[in-house]
Amino acid sequence: MGLLAEGTPLSWEETIQYIDYIKRHGIAQFVNLYHKLKFRERSELKWGDEVEYTIVKFDDENKKVRVSCRASQLLKKLKSEEERNNSLGRPNKFLWTPEFGAYMIEGTPGSPYGGLLECFSHVEEDMKLRRKDIQRLLREDESILSMSFPSFGVRDFTSPPSKITPENRSFGSIFWPDEAICSSHLRFKNLLKNSVDRRGSKIFMNVPIFKDSNTPDPYVEDFSKFGDSQDYQDAKPDHIYLDHMGFGMGCCCLQVTFQTVNVGEARWLYDQLTPITPVLLALSAATPIFRSKLSEVDTRWGISSASCDDRTEEERGLKPLENEDFVIEKSRYDSTNCYIDPSSVAYNDIPLQYDENLYQTLIKGDIDEPMAKHIAHLFIRDPLQVYFERIEQDDAIDTEHFETIQSSNWMNMRFKPPPVDDPKIGWRVEFRPTEVQLTDFENAAYCCFIVLLTRVLIAFRTNYLIPISQVTENMKRAQIRDAVRSQKFFFRKNVMESEETNGKAESGPLNDAEIEEMTVDEIVNGKEDGFPGLMSFIRKYLDSADLEVETLSTINQYLELISKRASGEIPTLAHWMRDFVMDHPNYKHDSEVSDEIVYDLLKKMDSISNGEEHCEKLLGPFHPKSLSDL
Repeated sequence: MGLLAEGTPLSWEETIQYIDYIKRHGIAQFVNLYHKLKFRERSELKWGDEVEYTIVKFDDENKKVRVSCRASQLLKKLKSEEERNNSLGRPNKFLWTPEFGAYMIEGTPGSPYGGLLECFSHVEEDMKLRRKDIQRLLREDESILSMSFPSFGVRDFTSPPSKITPENRSFGSIFWPDEAICSSHLRFKNLLKNSVDRRGSKIFMNVPIFKDSNTPDPYVEDFSKFGDSQDYQDAKPDHIYLDHMGFGMGCCCLQVTFQTVNVGEARWLYDQLTPITPVLLALSAATPIFRSKLSEVDTRWGISSASCDDRTEEERGLKPLENEDFVIEKSRYDSTNCYIDPSSVAYNDIPLQYDENLYQTLIKGDIDEPMAKHIAHLFIRDPLQVYFERIEQDDAIDTEHFETIQSSNWMNMRFKPPPVDDPKIGWRVEFRPTEVQLTDFENAAYCCFIVLLTRVLIAFRTNYLIPISQVTENMKRAQIRDAVRSQKFFFRKNVMESEETNGKAESGPLNDAEIEEMTVDEIVNGKEDGFPGLMSFIRKYLDSADLEVETLSTINQYLELISKRASGEIPTLAHWMRDFVMDHPNYKHDSEVSDEIVYDLLKKMDSISNGEEHCEKLLGPFHPKSLSDL
């Protein structure tokens, strides 16, 4: 979610006077940080995952399920155990942090996984133990699911129930009460309030509705019972209307961060993985239902992007520029607009807005042009979270002004400098688009697949670069319903290039003949007489590794799951959820997913995720090991 600092958060009106100051000092902090740590090297790969969970409460008598807004209570217990371990000098098995929703918890390993491939045998075990760590604190009618709740915004979707009133209508929303926002850290409500105040209007999204045989045409909702017409004036026909940051930031995701050898490798890996992000977004699709309605999208990405859109009307191009400097094409939560390694700049074919004065400060600070443009582009966004006690900082040792903007640019990839005060941590890259999966087996599989891709890149120096505009287009296609089967994505045909070819590539982008539109199946598994597929490179890399039989068996199961998801033999979670709804005897083929259907769906998902039931359709022949087996 970003920087979780403590202090007295400023309102947007109070923040305005400090914006230029924070940006200038944030740039100075980055320059100092970059030069202080640019020679830091770490020889060992270390990596970790971040899994976000939703706490749900089942009402078996009425066949309803709601989100349980007790995350703060649970976190208090989990954090107290962390503090006790810290005071005794004992390592923590897991680390827990709050997230936007009052029902959400984010868990990470207590320490990163090591560089040996044998660590892949422990990822799933760690995730299972993490889940168990929360489960032991839950009530009998509660459960923990790694998924995005499909009924946000329906009446009383929280437990305890929260009725929408003028007093608790969260920043103009007709669906989302304040009680559904995390209360254990001031950041979340203040972030939302400042986003709305900066934008000048409430946040809203319109998601295309899935048109089933009995869905009204046009599909038009009656919102009159929710309030005055101005409260829902932005709703569009044939769309699902959402009007709160929680509809996006309240969804769960799976992220992977890995440490690189040095800053150069981090920049290069950031670029090389960027074209892979749309493929993983489509491959991990897991969010097809919004406000208990089937949609025409399968992921949270576009909804999260719109939910964090704090651009003013001028920045969105709705009014002529008068008070703002730029028309900004994207939300601060979206795909990246530029590569950052010097060898990649020829593929930056999107006009990049950046603050010229800050850019010149970076250049004068001896930051090279690609990196200077990347940072200056991040800094066209204003700080949304400023703490009064932390305005005055020492730019030589502090980095909070830099991080408050860096960490609130939620893009598909993130370049992460090391913290100044922790010499054990190196330069890192974060892979951000993956949708969280239902089971620990699936989440471990996706994490290991992504990490293996980084090893392939480094071992074979493969080259996945395509024009950044095509990455943007691919990210749009990846969100479409059943994109794994229905969409094609721009991808490089020849990724195993000679040094000579690589040298030529730097002088200009690829021509059309060197890029092909491929399906996810072709990108992952390869095509006859064409691109050999990402799996072939991973297999080649594993063939060169001296692995124990048990580790290789675990990795092979993970890779087989990914391969079959890519081919469509095993459906994505989003596809499986759609099928469950459409096959339910109470579904009326009108795109509406009733309380009872959601209850049965989540009961089924809970049974699968906790290992009580094996679902052949979702997991194929792969039987995840029990905790005792692991």
